[in-house]
Amino acid sequence: MAKIQTSLRIEEKSLHEAKIILGSLGMNFSEAVNVFTSMIVQTKGLPFEVKIPNKLTSQVIKEAKLGVNVDDFSINELR
Repeated sequence: MAKIQTSLRIEEKSLHEAKIILGSLGMNFSEAVNVFTSMIVQTKGLPFEVKIPNKLTSQVIKEAKLGVNVDDFSINELR
């Protein structure tokens, strides 16, 4: 199957952390994007549930964006 080149705009820090995680899984970012794209085709949509958040979740998201009630931690601390 023919491959094409595309470009994405992604937050630098998120991309860096994603590459570290993907590397620990034995794959690179391009491979992960290909897996995600294949899953979209297979499921005929996003391969996960997308919902409009309820009031509480919306409030928590809003606070997180403002830095309220958020602890500073690294991705490594989540392992």
